Amino acid sequence: MSRYRGPRLRVVRRLGDLPGLTRKSARKAYPPGQHGQARKKKSEYGIRLEEKQKLRYNYGVTERQLLRYVKKARRAGGSTGQVILQQLEMRLDNTAFRLGMGPTIPAARQVVNHGHLTVNGRVVSIPSYQCRPGDVIGVRNKEASRKLVESNLEFPGLANIPAHLEFDKGKMEAKVNSVIEREWIALNINELLVVEYYSRQA
Repeated sequence: MSRYRGPRLRVVRRLGDLPGLTRKSARKAYPPGQHGQARKKKSEYGIRLEEKQKLRYNYGVTERQLLRYVKKARRAGGSTGQVILQQLEMRLDNTAFRLGMGPTIPAARQVVNHGHLTVNGRVVSIPSYQCRPGDVIGVRNKEASRKLVESNLEFPGLANIPAHLEFDKGKMEAKVNSVIEREWIALNINELLVVEYYSRQA
């Protein structure tokens, strides 16, 4: 399954608020489609599937990528659900979004893809790059790169920069101090249901 490129508000109406996918909010409170207003009782499988879909759409990953993160989290030990969230949050595209370098995660992914950002002084154009404590994320020393990031910083997607990051707007440089804590993850999700969904798939 490829990355979703369809109408974003349709997804928000079905799954609830996804801060990484879009800054717009839906005017209609019920799910999309002909039977959106009909009250349907969700099955246990349906509830787990929805939680998994929230992760996929919010972080813009494919099903195959998400499955890879789940397998990696299982091997890491500790709380599998929390490790999955931390891996997704520590991606370079999401880190750029959390710093305000892109209004949404898809916009931040484009900033990374086009080679506007550096990690430890080297240009990195891979959105899935895993940021580690000690990494220094900067803006490429090109006028186009600086202008793009400066304009995005005027209207950041989220109000607060998480505690694991520090950002010097004058130097256009950020430092990753640690792995993100669970309480700083902006997405409203029950990660245990995602783990349950994949445990039944495997």
